[in-house]
Amino acid sequence: MKKFRYIVYLVVALFATTSCEDFLNIIPEGQAKRDELLATSEGIEEAMYGVYAQLRSNTLYGQELHFQTLEVMAHNLYCDGNTSITALGKFEYDNTSVKSLFESIWTAMYKNISNANSVLDAPLVANAKEFPYTIYRGEALGLRAFMHFDLVRLFAEQYTQNANAAGIPYATEFSLKTPEFESLKENYEHILADLHEADSLLADEEKYEGEGNYMLDRQIHFNKYAVKATLARVYLTMGNKAEAAKYAKEVIDGGKYYLKEMTEVKNDLAGVLSKKECIFGIYYAGFYTQVYEKLHKTTTRYSLDLRADYKDIYNKDHLGNDYRLSSYFTTVTLGSDQVDRLCKLTDIYELDNNAASRPLDLILGINMIRIPEMYYIMAEVLLDEDPAQALAYYNEVRTHRGLEPLKTEAVDENTGELVDRPLTLQHINEERYKEYFGEGQLYFNMKRLNQSIVSYDNVTTYEASKKIYVIPIPDIEIENRY
Repeated sequence: MKKFRYIVYLVVALFATTSCEDFLNIIPEGQAKRDELLATSEGIEEAMYGVYAQLRSNTLYGQELHFQTLEVMAHNLYCDGNTSITALGKFEYDNTSVKSLFESIWTAMYKNISNANSVLDAPLVANAKEFPYTIYRGEALGLRAFMHFDLVRLFAEQYTQNANAAGIPYATEFSLKTPEFESLKENYEHILADLHEADSLLADEEKYEGEGNYMLDRQIHFNKYAVKATLARVYLTMGNKAEAAKYAKEVIDGGKYYLKEMTEVKNDLAGVLSKKECIFGIYYAGFYTQVYEKLHKTTTRYSLDLRADYKDIYNKDHLGNDYRLSSYFTTVTLGSDQVDRLCKLTDIYELDNNAASRPLDLILGINMIRIPEMYYIMAEVLLDEDPAQALAYYNEVRTHRGLEPLKTEAVDENTGELVDRPLTLQHINEERYKEYFGEGQLYFNMKRLNQSIVSYDNVTTYEASKKIYVIPIPDIEIENRY
């Protein structure tokens, strides 16, 4: 019965997203049709499916904000001969193609924020007091905050360096009127307000699971734990360690998501949502096509290559066998050569032309938030306050990836003496690197910590500065205001 409901749910979602995307952005011509749609719970659900569907567009998390743009900017991936990607990797934000790319990201994200606001403005949702309207409102608020947060991380300064810096517009209405720009501090106040309200609205969602198709497979909805995980991510970015730890711990202690075993690492993220670790993901049946062309194939000036020394950080640790190295990367034949490729996201069933054999309980799509991040947050925020507990969180992920626990006492290779080797932020960041390579999060982590970026060929070091970490507001946004 569960599988049958799941199949029905996907069919409903596919039809619903098609209908919503066609008219949610038409004002005022589509106003009557929009109001009619949003007057029922079924219509609201269709509209929400439309919001989720937009997230998987190539301009957003289907490509650019997942495995391409952000990974090129982190210099994990590159493409020789592709002038646009080369310019992006050099942080040439005045380059025509790079400007066009970020204009597209900006426009697509605000378009989808408007779609979320359309749901939030509906009377049944705006005045939500009971299920299922509290669920709709909670998800829409969480998504609105999530999308604004990523825009802030791209187009504004790092909060801990200048909270009073210029921010972005925070859109809270479904309207033709463009909201005014705010300070970065005001942006974060809005983000937190939306997330905290969502946290309250979704607090009891688990008792409604299974009540109708919409309450199935909560991984592909911005559920209560997605909200808490995003709160942890936001507070960490703000430098508020206490609140970051509070929400990261709530996710871990919630007991709904678990670290997979070392033998489960291989193919766990390959075009499907991790069954144990994915807190929030986007359903996307067509993700394989994007990943295969960009990451598996070796098309000149199109496919993405791995930075030359990517193996070094995996091989640096000799305490055990890191299953991620053999699971996330592979080799393919290029002429008479073998070329390394990132296979972490490539659907193995599609790759083998055997999609019919894929287990029915696997959900096709993109992993957006996974639970290892919560362990890294706990390790980082406890590093000074409670080193032993920080080490315990850090080692929990290590052991589930095949590595032995890091020991804070070791024998010096030169003197033979026992010396202290405490857990450091560098240790944690090396683990982050190994875990999240190719998932679009490492550039944001580098920005948060104001780190320099070493080019994919180890020739150039881009010193940490606003020049590489603050993308200019697109010209179209400024031009449309004056």
